[in-house]
Amino acid sequence: MDSLVNIVRRVGASPQERGSLSGQTCPDIFELSDGRFAVIGTDVTEILDSKLPLDAARARYERIVAITRETLVRAKADIPEA
Repeated sequence: MDSLVNIVRRVGASPQERGSLSGQTCPDIFELSDGRFAVIGTDVTEILDSKLPLDAARARYERIVAITRETLVRAKADIPEA
């Protein structure tokens, strides 16, 4: 990833707004300055890699991460249509 890429904004509610007790280590979604999105989640690559659909694949440098349903649902309103 280009070192010039920055986090532009959080997408959705903060961990605190979602009820995190610590407010520090929870799933999160961020929009990046290059238009991509970054996700903080639990690495589930080893569990789900062999279960990917036949038309899905990941590169060696990619990881499969899981976030809570609430994290994604609360981000929906902030995700651009295009």
